[in-house]
Amino acid sequence: MIDTHVHFWNFDPVRDNWINDDMKIIRKDFAPENILDIYSELNIKGCIAVQASQSEEENHFLLKLAAQHEIIKGIVGWVDLLNPHLDERLSYWQNYKTIKGWRHVLQAENRDFILNPVFIAGVKQLKKYNYTYDLLCYHNQLEAIIQLVDQIPDQPFVLDHCGKPDVKSQDLKKWTANINTLAANPHVQCKVSGLLAEADWQNWTEKELFNCFDVIFEAFGPERVMYGSDWPVMLISRPYQEWFNLVNKYTERFTVAERRLIFSDNAKAFYRV
Repeated sequence: MIDTHVHFWNFDPVRDNWINDDMKIIRKDFAPENILDIYSELNIKGCIAVQASQSEEENHFLLKLAAQHEIIKGIVGWVDLLNPHLDERLSYWQNYKTIKGWRHVLQAENRDFILNPVFIAGVKQLKKYNYTYDLLCYHNQLEAIIQLVDQIPDQPFVLDHCGKPDVKSQDLKKWTANINTLAANPHVQCKVSGLLAEADWQNWTEKELFNCFDVIFEAFGPERVMYGSDWPVMLISRPYQEWFNLVNKYTERFTVAERRLIFSDNAKAFYRV
């Protein structure tokens, strides 16, 4: 099994100011050593380390960890997609085969950024180097995300955290419609990850989460959904095992082959690991 979405960091209160006082449990360092026992217990054999800081230094930090820890099978890094010398930077990063794709924290940007022709041109260059792109956005940004991916029809995309639906309010109607539109693009996949952060951290219910799972699996099918944890962010709500067990329970309705896709094969194919 592959966990397609984990973060590692040496906590810096200035750089990581998004980790506020309500998130005290993750205001500290997180390294591969902190999750190895859990992975061993659950028989998870590898992970994709995703950028948590928007700098090229982050790529080197994750590459160093990957060189030390076999569990890291791939990296989703950060590169400035607005850089006029982007092609040169992508060519440089080709030297590091552990980097499989890129991500920008679009949830912190506005519609004009997402649809900036320079940004879109930057994403278009990724295909030349066989890179993937992780889409990180809130549910109220999905219409712009749809317009983005429609302009780059052959780029492999994956939607992080189900597009961050409003799990807490369960106001899912518009999110559902946008997910269905996005999923109509065969080049877009989806990570079942990150939903605990969008729920009432201490008082969510299984039904609230499964309502979101229903939409994702109906839209994308098990052929385009991959398991992710969003560790350690998800620790603000529950221990790792509880999230894993929740996804495991929901997917019991699928065949053995379909579960293998969700927990392993889709990730291996998408990130080429």
